[in-house]
Amino acid sequence: MRIAVLADTHGRLPASAIPALREAEEIWHLGDFCDLQTLEAVRGIGPAVLAVRGNNDFDLDLPLSLTLERGGKSFSLIHIPPRWMPGKDFLLHGHTHIPRDEMVDGVRVLNPGSIGKADKGAPSSYAWLTLPDDGPVTWEVVRLAAG
Repeated sequence: MRIAVLADTHGRLPASAIPALREAEEIWHLGDFCDLQTLEAVRGIGPAVLAVRGNNDFDLDLPLSLTLERGGKSFSLIHIPPRWMPGKDFLLHGHTHIPRDEMVDGVRVLNPGSIGKADKGAPSSYAWLTLPDDGPVTWEVVRLAAG
């Protein structure tokens, strides 16, 4: 299974990323669409969208967190990373705008960076989460060209 993971769109969905995102089996968005039009644009890409509410998603009817099971692994999706790690295999978060892949208290913590608003020296990015039938889960951050 190949999942496109986005976060921090901030009202800016780069057209250059859409063809690749259409190839995903699912899209997981980790919050901060910032408006209904951007949420609908992500949903319009094609694959099923699972999303959580970010701290700038004031009027969007989205859950604050999601727990998902895929490929025998458990995934916790949230916008702002918690101070404690949930009892899941993976925690995916947005908010910081900086890509991340590290182990914390036995949980693999992943952040795709911000697809819509480059910040803190990190370019705009999203990520591919791949869950093979056999073998390890892989995480690949895709950096978008400026402009």
